[in-house]
Amino acid sequence: MTARPLAVVGASAAGLAAAEALRRLGWRGPLTLIGDEPHLPYDRPPLSKQLLHGAWEPERLLLRSKDQLAALELDLRLGTRATGLDAATRTLTLDNGETLSCAGVIIATGVAARTLPGAEGLTGVHTLRTLDDALALRARLTGTGHRLVIVGNGVLGCEAAAVARELGHDVTLVGVEPIPMAAAVGTEIGELLAEEHRAHGVTLHTAAVAGFDASGGAVTGVRLADRTRLPADTVLLAIGSTPAVGWLGDDPALDTSDGLRCDAYCAAAPGIYAAGDVARWEHPVHGRPVRFEHRMNASEQGIAAARNLLAELAAEDAGKSAFADAFEDVFEGAPPERRPFAPVPYFWSDQYAVKLQAYGLTTGADRIATTVLDRAGRRAVALYGRDGQAVGVLAAGLPPRQVRGLRAVIAAPVPWEEARERVRAATATG
Repeated sequence: MTARPLAVVGASAAGLAAAEALRRLGWRGPLTLIGDEPHLPYDRPPLSKQLLHGAWEPERLLLRSKDQLAALELDLRLGTRATGLDAATRTLTLDNGETLSCAGVIIATGVAARTLPGAEGLTGVHTLRTLDDALALRARLTGTGHRLVIVGNGVLGCEAAAVARELGHDVTLVGVEPIPMAAAVGTEIGELLAEEHRAHGVTLHTAAVAGFDASGGAVTGVRLADRTRLPADTVLLAIGSTPAVGWLGDDPALDTSDGLRCDAYCAAAPGIYAAGDVARWEHPVHGRPVRFEHRMNASEQGIAAARNLLAELAAEDAGKSAFADAFEDVFEGAPPERRPFAPVPYFWSDQYAVKLQAYGLTTGADRIATTVLDRAGRRAVALYGRDGQAVGVLAAGLPPRQVRGLRAVIAAPVPWEEARERVRAATATG
């Protein structure tokens, strides 16, 4: 019997990490990697930084070369979109009408950028999620002196604003919340970032968008709910994203509310796993479902999903389930053990000379303790708590040694007051 393939849907960081882990852990059977973009797998964080700035070209973003991908012996389907999944039979449907009957599936389809009514088809209005998005916006910002309005003052909007100002453009950052990135980092760190943006000439405005002005099909301005009109020849919509789960339909075996719901092992259903931005899984340490749109989590979760899928397939083979395909014939070595996925989440953001680094959970905190170590130098540390425990920590402008020390504070659950003392000790010198 020819073994059915394992399929990874999504060819970005999480999907590539899963495919590589499947090979590294011993899978020698057919392996299909499906990506809806035509590009080889690439890194996304530089899109809003080095690539948009022009310091890097697209080739530098590639996660692996053609030769490295060839060594994985993949059935690589780029420019191909999965349009359906029958979870009960583990059967994928592709946009060319083809169906793939799989032994197992890892879903790593990520997220899609949100847009606003009236923006569709309007020249000069951009989103920033893909390589093509970033290249189009970079081309639009050729030269200096463009009037750029960025709608959304979260991480992406703030990073793009910093790059655009460094390129010499007139930048207005609009958000419905008065403090940039407050939902992600809290008000005091957000205020520190607001000061940095103003110091570099960014105009901050608090209001919702009511619509767009245009002439000849090109944007000329942004109308706000407070009746302000902002002239613009370029607009970036950085208003968040939605998990790419629409293609999964309404399969009753899958919970697609706020991403694809998984257990602590990243399993969404028997033989169906998820990784990266699309996955909402039961974090065994925090005891609740979480979903992270951060680069490090994508790679780590891809590896975890691969390991746990192979462990499940080995158990199916031992039990001679309907999906067993002589596992030992397509697998080398001892099957891995199934383990819960319990990372210490990490994210970073670079804005001007300020580097933010955070570990754990910084959103949803019921208390935040922020210490500004040097306001002019934008050096600060913040601790985030929930239900009496420290769950996250953030450093702004701190040296690597201190940042590593802060990670240890929240690597395991620590009572709030104990964590505060440990943060004080970690930042007392340097």
